[in-house]
Amino acid sequence: MQANSEARPVRTGGHDRNQVRKLTVTAMLSAVAFVLMFLDFPIPMLMPSFVKMDFSDLPELLGAFALGPAYGVLISLIKNLIHLLLAGSTNGAGELCNFLLGAVFAWVAGFVYQRNKSRRTAVLGAVLGAVAMAVASIPVNYFLTYPAYVVIYGMPLDTIIGMYQAILPSAGSLLECLVIFNMPWTLAKGLLDAVLCMLIYKPLSPILHGRR
Repeated sequence: MQANSEARPVRTGGHDRNQVRKLTVTAMLSAVAFVLMFLDFPIPMLMPSFVKMDFSDLPELLGAFALGPAYGVLISLIKNLIHLLLAGSTNGAGELCNFLLGAVFAWVAGFVYQRNKSRRTAVLGAVLGAVAMAVASIPVNYFLTYPAYVVIYGMPLDTIIGMYQAILPSAGSLLECLVIFNMPWTLAKGLLDAVLCMLIYKPLSPILHGRR
């Protein structure tokens, strides 16, 4: 019996289109996240003025839900790389902190949602992601970000702590400041992003998933 030497073509068009769509959406969300980094604002009565509120983690959460947790992390990375190259003012310290915390947020939220996609798991994932990001903010700031600021800007640690003490005089150490101020602040940021995500995810779903 003569073997049929004509190989059957492998159809990869659908997979390729899906991958292109994911990369396109990733690039789009990264650009939006980069722009949102500039729309930040302080709340002086709650935090020192150098710690600002922004919603640049929202596109990462959208990407983690629509594309998967790895893409949420990628959006956080691209956003901060662009900021470092085009507008970086913290010599990488702030960008590294923003990336690490955003990556934790996106990964946890996306991982929970991908296990069983439903509105309930989306809410649960976003809340758990916000909690994880808030907890991670303590070691990231304590061991990386604030020591880097001391070296880069020559600002004594006592001066940084003094900015917190101007709001709460009883705050006596950096770790105490991070627990009292930064952790709930980061949690609030994550929860606000989660609320916004729940409000806009469905209207944006056709764009995020390439549906018409």
